[in-house]
Amino acid sequence: MAVAMQEESAARRQANLTGSDRPDDRGLARGFTVTHRLVLSIAVPMTLAYLSVPLVGLVDTGVIGQLGDAELIGGIAVGAIILDVVFTTFNFLRSGTTGLTAQAFGAGDRKEEQAVLVRALLIALVAGLAVIALQWPLTRLGILAMNVAPGVAEATAAYLFVRIWAAPFMLANYALIGWFLGIGRPFLVLGFQTVLALSNIGLSLYFVLGLGWGVKGVAGASVIAEMLTFLVSLPFVWPHVSGAARPSRKRVFDRQGFLRIAVVNRDIMIRSFSLLFAFAFFTRQGAALGSLVLAANALLMHFFLFAGYFLDGFATAAEQLVGRSVGARHRPAFDASVRLTLLWGFVLALGLATVYLLAGGPLIDLMTTSPELRETARRYLPWACLTPLAGVLAFQMDGVFIGATWSRDMRNMMLASLAVFVAACYALVPAFGNDGLWLALLLLLGLRGLTLSWRLPTRRAEVFGPAPAR
Repeated sequence: MAVAMQEESAARRQANLTGSDRPDDRGLARGFTVTHRLVLSIAVPMTLAYLSVPLVGLVDTGVIGQLGDAELIGGIAVGAIILDVVFTTFNFLRSGTTGLTAQAFGAGDRKEEQAVLVRALLIALVAGLAVIALQWPLTRLGILAMNVAPGVAEATAAYLFVRIWAAPFMLANYALIGWFLGIGRPFLVLGFQTVLALSNIGLSLYFVLGLGWGVKGVAGASVIAEMLTFLVSLPFVWPHVSGAARPSRKRVFDRQGFLRIAVVNRDIMIRSFSLLFAFAFFTRQGAALGSLVLAANALLMHFFLFAGYFLDGFATAAEQLVGRSVGARHRPAFDASVRLTLLWGFVLALGLATVYLLAGGPLIDLMTTSPELRETARRYLPWACLTPLAGVLAFQMDGVFIGATWSRDMRNMMLASLAVFVAACYALVPAFGNDGLWLALLLLLGLRGLTLSWRLPTRRAEVFGPAPAR
């Protein structure tokens, strides 16, 4: 008996050290220790995975650019914006699935883990087919809203009428990525994203430059890449969903389970569209200051967006570890998850701000050859350098609140911050011009993080009880 107890104790310590989540030690995985190594093991592969997204967009634009027709490039850009608006509605299939799965994983409830995946895949299938069925009105309304020239509109329609067929597979991949993150498999996600990026790039090159299919070739490459990624992921799903832990049909179609997904979807969707509105409002305010300021702001926003791909890696680590901690009702792991992901997030944000400050000028020169645009962009470069520092807390708190599925607070704090941002624009832009506009953007980023941090102690106490006395 003593030997058995020692072996069990050793196994438990090993699970704590490694964050083990193998099916045979699920019961031991509920109490776990969050370390720097564990945080980095999630954040680093996810950062690399997220960086594949702009890489594919850059290659697609470059490939079409070889055809020498600006309207084709514009068509892809406009089509991408329309798809972003459509698929933002379904972002919860990635982030919401991560939080719900991580909580089931932390609780050691394998049946609920699998039920979450099946529910998410069913929603992805229905939503994807609905998007395909509505492709004509979505395309026409999108082109009308963007108010583009006839040539660009034609290229946009050609792109979307092919690209839209990827919708079921794309949404299913959202669900699978969220699920694999929820059970702590970030390197698998990196592998899937690598398959997606490389197949997309390779097929785009072949279809456009080899076969001469133009924008339809780029769109077709995306469709095949999404299908291939989905098929590649299936063998990795099967070991997790087979066996005695498979949930019953009644559990999969549990009303409360779907209701939780619906609530998370509603709140994340409102938060995402609010953020899109904020960036659109920023662009509109910049346009009112002149075409040169508009172009300079567009260049400088790339600095913030690029930083976002890096910061998202640590936000994703927060999603998985916080969700797992909440599911296990393990307060020490929760506190460590928040603390360590914030620490690494601020370290990375400071590093990015420093790089931008030192190398921002040459980077601007690489993006444009216009002397006037270079000068204007350099004038406002310090504001762009501050965006990673102003936004890091918002990124990390988003990860914490998504992992804990406290989506209502995310929604409310986003709406409050957006109201302050709009008011700040109307107050600061007339007085300080583009400097006031950038200051308003920094206020938006900072307030999102600070307001969520303000809500954190209350929400933590609701789950774990009052903090232990020291």
